[in-house]
Amino acid sequence: MKREIQRLLDDYWKWLKDETDLQIIDEWIQVHTPFLDRHNDFLTIYIKANNGRFLLTDDGYIVDDLEQSGCRINSPKRRMLFETTLRGFGVGTNEQTEALEVWASKEDFALKKHNLVQAMLAVNDMFYLATPTITSLFLEDVAIWLTNSQVRYTPNLKLTGRSGYDHRFDFVIPKSSHLPERIIRTINRPTRDAAEAIVFSWMDTRETRAPESRVYAILNDSDQAVAMTVIDAMRSYDVRPIVWSERQEALEDLAA
Repeated sequence: MKREIQRLLDDYWKWLKDETDLQIIDEWIQVHTPFLDRHNDFLTIYIKANNGRFLLTDDGYIVDDLEQSGCRINSPKRRMLFETTLRGFGVGTNEQTEALEVWASKEDFALKKHNLVQAMLAVNDMFYLATPTITSLFLEDVAIWLTNSQVRYTPNLKLTGRSGYDHRFDFVIPKSSHLPERIIRTINRPTRDAAEAIVFSWMDTRETRAPESRVYAILNDSDQAVAMTVIDAMRSYDVRPIVWSERQEALEDLAA
């Protein structure tokens, strides 16, 4: 099992390296990553050296794209969720442009670059609202459901994996007399990329948790059905999917 996981991790690093492209634009380096946004476009970040340190930024793309789609971060609930998500990755915003940005040194450059990309994906997914009539955010819906179902949980768990990278999970339910620790991530847009991201996060961090710990993915199917390829990909690596419309059937595994 360990050898197989190591091979999978090696394949991931190779894919990440091979699919990353650099271009020089004035004093900036434009970095095309292999990660996709909600338009299936590759995420791009920009890097500039400054007195031995490096500024990494999305140049305002994530927030601008959301606002152009009619999703403004103009309510207290959305602003709080936006800032909480960024803090979980150690990423800030430019006060004038709302660009996501982070400063890095040579020593922590890889980690900070990873955190910026993960923050871009998380914000992009969290505020994916198909129409203006959608009035609540999926993460908040899940939190309300867990609370109303009397499930004991701690929100916003950050785990450091064997790779040294941090991975954020939305909720952790502590071990009970009947069930082990349960770790949950919510996925508003359950795509194949999202499935692969949580599989990698769990493979990278599972050795830091108790051997019997479980990980769950709560998948939003409010707008469209979740593809079986997504569900099968998760199950293949011991990630337990919970489809939102069928959540009550999984409550026994969470509430005990």
